[in-house]
Amino acid sequence: MEAFSQYGKMKGQHVMGDPLQVTAIPRTGQVQSLTRALSILNLIAENSPGLPLTVIAKTLQLAPSTTHRLLTTLQEERYVQYDRDSSRWQIGMQAFVAGNGFLTSRDLSTVARPYMRRLMEISGETVNLAIADQDNVIYLAQVESREMMRVFSKPGNRVPMHCSGVGKAMLMVMTAKDVQHIIETQGLAQLTDKTITDPEALYRELADCRRQGFALDDEEHAVGLRCVATLIYDEHAEPLASLSISGPAARITTDRLMELGKAAMAIATEVTAALGGRAPA
Repeated sequence: MEAFSQYGKMKGQHVMGDPLQVTAIPRTGQVQSLTRALSILNLIAENSPGLPLTVIAKTLQLAPSTTHRLLTTLQEERYVQYDRDSSRWQIGMQAFVAGNGFLTSRDLSTVARPYMRRLMEISGETVNLAIADQDNVIYLAQVESREMMRVFSKPGNRVPMHCSGVGKAMLMVMTAKDVQHIIETQGLAQLTDKTITDPEALYRELADCRRQGFALDDEEHAVGLRCVATLIYDEHAEPLASLSISGPAARITTDRLMELGKAAMAIATEVTAALGGRAPA
C-alpha cells in the first residue's frame, strides 16, 4: 500500500500478476497475439523500473523471439519503450494516455481533487482516492501531506482489501457471501504482525467499521502506518470509490481516529453529492 517518505519517496513493491487468459472465444492467432501483448503490457506496468526481455519471456512463458516481436509492436505504438542504458523495457507514454482516458470518462478524480485537497488541509495528512478492481483496490489519485514524513502511494498501485483502509471500507458494505469469495480467492496474507488473518476476526472488524461508518488500517499493511477510510457513492447508492487519510501512527494517534474518521465521512458525503450520487438509506 502506501510507503513512508521522509526525505524523498520510497518506491512501493510490485507483485507480478498472472498472464491474462482468454477463454470465452476460440484462441485464434490474432486473439492470442493480442492476449500476449496485453499480458506483457500489464507485467511491465506492475514493475515500474522496467524488465529485461528475458525476464518478460520467462515470466509469461513465451519464446524470446515472440516476446521481442510483441514488444517492438507495442513500442511502435508507444505503449512501451526500451531503455538502452538499463536494457529494460518500460511502460510508454501511450499507456498513460489510454489509462488517463478511463479517469477522464468517469471524471471521478477531477471532481474529487479539490475536496481531497481540503481534507488534506483539515487533517494535515495525505489523502487518497481508490477504486475496487478484481477483488483488490487500485489508487487513482493522491494529495500529499505537507509534512516532511508523509505517505506516498503512486496512482495505479494495487493493494489487498483485507489489510488496507481503502479496501476494508469497500468490504464493510459487501455481503458476507462476497467477502467470503474474496477471502477464498485472494487469501488473508499477513504483511505485518497486526494484519488480520483470521476470517472471523475480519468479519468482526467489518461489523465495527459499519457501525462507525469508516474503516481503519492500524499498521496492518505497513509498520508505522495508519489509515482511516470511508466511501463515495454513485447515483444508485452503490460504492464508487474509497477516500482515505493516511499517515504515520505517531501523528494518527488513537485519540484522533474518530475525529479523522468523521472528517473523511463529511468530505466523502460532499464528493458523493458533487458526483450526483447518494448514500444508502
